[in-house]
Amino acid sequence: MPLPESPAEAPGVRGVILASSLGTVFEWYDFYLYGSLASIISRQFFSGVNPTAAFIFALLAFAAGFAVRPFGAMVFGRIGDLVGRKYTFLVTILLMGLSTFVVGVLPTYAQIGIAAPIVLVALRLVQGLALGGEYGGAATYVAEHSPHGRRGRYTAWIQTTATLGLFLSLLVILACRVALGTEAFEAWGWRIPFLVSLVLLGVSVWIRTRLDESPLFRAMKAEGRASKAPLRESFGNWANLRVVLIALFGLVIGQAVVWYTGQFYALFFLTQVLKVDPQPANLMIAAALLLGTPFFIVMGALSDRVGRKPIILAGCALAALTYFPLFRALTHYANPALEAARETAPVRVVADPAECSFQFNPVGTSRFVSGCDVAKSALVRAGVPYANEPAPAGAPARVRVGAAEVAAGDAGFEGTLTAALRDAGYPASADPARINTPMVVAILFVLVLYVTMVYGPIAAMLVEFFPTRIRYTSMSLPYHIGNGWFGGFLPTTAFAIVAATGDMYSGLWYPIGFATLTLVVGAIFVKESKDADIRH
Repeated sequence: MPLPESPAEAPGVRGVILASSLGTVFEWYDFYLYGSLASIISRQFFSGVNPTAAFIFALLAFAAGFAVRPFGAMVFGRIGDLVGRKYTFLVTILLMGLSTFVVGVLPTYAQIGIAAPIVLVALRLVQGLALGGEYGGAATYVAEHSPHGRRGRYTAWIQTTATLGLFLSLLVILACRVALGTEAFEAWGWRIPFLVSLVLLGVSVWIRTRLDESPLFRAMKAEGRASKAPLRESFGNWANLRVVLIALFGLVIGQAVVWYTGQFYALFFLTQVLKVDPQPANLMIAAALLLGTPFFIVMGALSDRVGRKPIILAGCALAALTYFPLFRALTHYANPALEAARETAPVRVVADPAECSFQFNPVGTSRFVSGCDVAKSALVRAGVPYANEPAPAGAPARVRVGAAEVAAGDAGFEGTLTAALRDAGYPASADPARINTPMVVAILFVLVLYVTMVYGPIAAMLVEFFPTRIRYTSMSLPYHIGNGWFGGFLPTTAFAIVAATGDMYSGLWYPIGFATLTLVVGAIFVKESKDADIRH
């Protein structure tokens, strides 16, 4: 089957891009609502544990949806290679939309107890399975309609959908907050964005029923070249499995951690670490996304000219080199009082290391009773960064706040500590009047720009790596292992590292480490693919 060589020879491709992209935007909207409302959901569904554990547990439930994405990729990828691209991602949109709607009517922990978080996690698993089949179908479908030499540009529209879905979810959340007020929104109004998904589901299904099957898939079926066992051909054949592994470690893992750092961890850092109110934090993230989204298309189109590999690896390199200074700059411009307090009155926990436990308690069952544990738990709850200083064996634990010192075993320890932190200038929350909004948005824009570099060309490159007969299956699994496991667990892991160490920037070692791994593996093993013929 001849492949169109110019947009003029493929008059329906723009309609394909629009239909595929709109449906995928709505699906990402459904998926991201949970992440954007994680702090509220932690109170509604995990109120049986302390606030820090509840937030980490809520993030784990968010990550559960990512954990099952590779399984969704295998299930729906196989169906997509056997039955067709169109019908497969009609099923995925139905699963995603209905499970999101049910979250909007689900009773809370206060109403039905432990059943509430159990059902919530089950719904997240359904969402993750659906999303595992969605991306590979949309990317493959658009690429197989795209003219040669334009795949990067055309598939980059699919790459905008995740950001646009997040942007749409933030806008709906902000509109509900403003219309209802913070108290009403956090009590019951948070359900409205989930319920709205039913309308978006109807629009998405209508759009997708109007699509025709991919021309390359139709030609392959007509010629009798379709795979009878896509999973075995994709992962039981070493030649193809080797390509899958190179795609995973040399491209997707780095792309995933850069993406989730720029779009999710940045939001958590603003609200949980720097204590910026959620409404201005969401507005600043939304502004950065609005400014950065066109660059997905720019990077995708640029990859058609200079190649996919150099752009993706450059994004990983820039992220690894600049994350620490960029996040320190966020602190400087978003919460200067916290930065000043850390410099003038640093907090240190002075204790016998043998008495100090790992400060990560996601299920709320561990009890921290030693002086060191009591001190660290109090600082974690207050959101105050600290450093550790060893004391002689058996010495009582104490907290130094600048020149002041508070013994962890004293009566009224937490009240004394709170007073010492207040006197040292540690803020209970970021002062809105002191937030330098233009500079914060500029830093967030840089983080989003890195996202566009690693994410804009990735769909085209993954499509070009694999033959038509097993393309849906082969490209979906490495994408969703990278994004579902390494990317999806980033906010949870990074937040836990910060809670455990006391260092507000220590969570950044997670994305920096994996971005560096991809940079090395990609530079050595990944071959450029922009000129590949995908008709076979």
